[in-house]
Amino acid sequence: MSNNEPKAVVELSAKDLTGPGVIFCPNPKMALWSNHPKVFIDVATTGEGRCPYCGTAYRLKAGEKLHAGH
Repeated sequence: MSNNEPKAVVELSAKDLTGPGVIFCPNPKMALWSNHPKVFIDVATTGEGRCPYCGTAYRLKAGEKLHAGH
């Protein structure tokens, strides 16, 4: 495994996203001891985003479509 590989990958459905296509990390399934400041990660733009603190990658499941909020 290279240093560029994410620590973990979380597959998301469109309904998992909040606001304008973002997810927050740490997520509710993470252990309390591994907490870091809450950050919002944009996954709507490219379909994927990575946490700058823990390296967890968040990506949309294949075939998931986001509804435009315009």
